[in-house]
Amino acid sequence: MYVILVYDVNVARVAKVLKTARKYLHWVQNSVLEGELTEAGYRKLKRELEKIIDLDQDSVLFYILDSGRYAERELLGVRKGGEEWIV
Repeated sequence: MYVILVYDVNVARVAKVLKTARKYLHWVQNSVLEGELTEAGYRKLKRELEKIIDLDQDSVLFYILDSGRYAERELLGVRKGGEEWIV
């Protein structure tokens, strides 16, 4: 599955969320990561993030696609992170 992760967390937890998510996905810009994951990898990532975030204050959003093959991304402005597609 292809996963796009978007997060909005308290500044005290941003570094931990990013470090954890980068073990599984590729950083593309501030608060956004993406990449291919297995179902098991997705569940493991979610469990790790649940231990870091405050469910009453923070938000982590997952967009799940069958594959990145049919997705298209277009950039306007400054490149912030890894722009390469991992498929």
